[in-house]
Amino acid sequence: MVRALLASAALAAALALAACDTDKTPALSGRHLQPLSDRMLADIEAKNMTKDSAILVRIFKEESELEVWKEDQTGRFALLKTYPICRWSGELGPKVKQGDRQAPEGFYTITPGLMNPNSNYYLAINTGFPNAYDRANGRTGAFLMIHGDCSSAGCYAMTDEQIAEIYALARESFFGGQKSFQIQAYPFRMTPLNMARHRNSPHMAFWKMVKQGYDHFEVTRLEPKVDVCERHYVFNAETSARFSPADRCPAYSVPADIAAAVRDKQHQDDIKTADLISRGAPAAPVTTGTDGGMNPTFLSAVKSHGGPGGIIRTASGTIPPHVNPPSAPSETASIFGLASSESKPAAGSRSSVQVASATSGSSGGIGSFFSGLFGSKGEDQSAETRGSAETAGAKPKPAASARKPAQNTVSSAHAKSPPAGEAKTASAAATASEKTPAKQQETSSEAATAAPSATPSLIRGAQPALSSGFEGRFGSWR
Repeated sequence: MVRALLASAALAAALALAACDTDKTPALSGRHLQPLSDRMLADIEAKNMTKDSAILVRIFKEESELEVWKEDQTGRFALLKTYPICRWSGELGPKVKQGDRQAPEGFYTITPGLMNPNSNYYLAINTGFPNAYDRANGRTGAFLMIHGDCSSAGCYAMTDEQIAEIYALARESFFGGQKSFQIQAYPFRMTPLNMARHRNSPHMAFWKMVKQGYDHFEVTRLEPKVDVCERHYVFNAETSARFSPADRCPAYSVPADIAAAVRDKQHQDDIKTADLISRGAPAAPVTTGTDGGMNPTFLSAVKSHGGPGGIIRTASGTIPPHVNPPSAPSETASIFGLASSESKPAAGSRSSVQVASATSGSSGGIGSFFSGLFGSKGEDQSAETRGSAETAGAKPKPAASARKPAQNTVSSAHAKSPPAGEAKTASAAATASEKTPAKQQETSSEAATAAPSATPSLIRGAQPALSSGFEGRFGSWR
């Protein structure tokens, strides 16, 4: 009885919060109340995880895949499931400015307040763009989501069934005490082959920088602590000083075993990349003119259906009639151009720290529950047409991770060069009829709760909760 009363009060609070920020009070559909499926719960148990253990999300644009990792009984992350992405827009490369249709790349911290149960696109998770790095580099845009409805302009769009399950996994991790989780968004899997293929890209300096964070996770299977200084990312850095995104990096140290393992992995990757280039590995075109991508699972389903226009049901969820598949790559873009290698192999040996391989999971059932109680809102019209209404919410900046191996090694405060001058390759062309008029999905952007303010220097994704956050207010639900 007490739990029922608490739930009713919480739902009323959600409605009140939503009413403050939209013209109409959206009716909570109950989508966020769906439990995890029996199949997902069985997968979690089989992988020695718990329903409410911490999660981490990785996104790969070129492969059109989203991974959900979950902490297992060893205290490290293991791959739970890989979801095919139904649609993303733009080209490979980070989001630079509002209206460029680019989906963000980088490291983003997701708190309960960025979860939107009232989304026009079924359910949504706001990435919190721009983060401290984005702001330090003058990047603009907001309300860039992972959401349902399979249609995107600057977002990562899943099927409704997929976002329901991803949302539920996030919700359960918050119930388990995780204060925030990390999204790592990459242009592609950061393999030597892909680095060789994309060597001509003007974004390569940025990609080499984010690959360092990728490598930190690969060798540790722990969420990397992320800071920003001198307008670039630094990972697992420990210092008594304060990081400031635009200012000079302080002297800092990285745990010795992590530093050695990352260095050895990067050395091996550099050797392989240089070898591939020397053997004539073809270079990918800098731009394709396709306006984003769609996982082959969905693309083949649309083609076999004779094109969009009707409801298409797949093992990974339902493709709506208004889906707009990416166009074919430009025939004038040569994929066989070669460039000189930027790789600089260095001598070194393999670390004893092993790099686990990730295997794709299969699509599962629907699950979801979680909160209009955290200030999330219904969508505004569009990030592409929002103009001056767009303001960047400050990202929460958690404290340093407690899960670091002990011994430290001192790192230069200037070990990484800022990716200044990085060129933008985003396609600015917007597809006009991607969505029904009622939703205006063509722009796919949503107004969610204003991100909590915090110090701009730290964008770590696992520790500090808001003083009025999830556990303090809703822990009794458990």
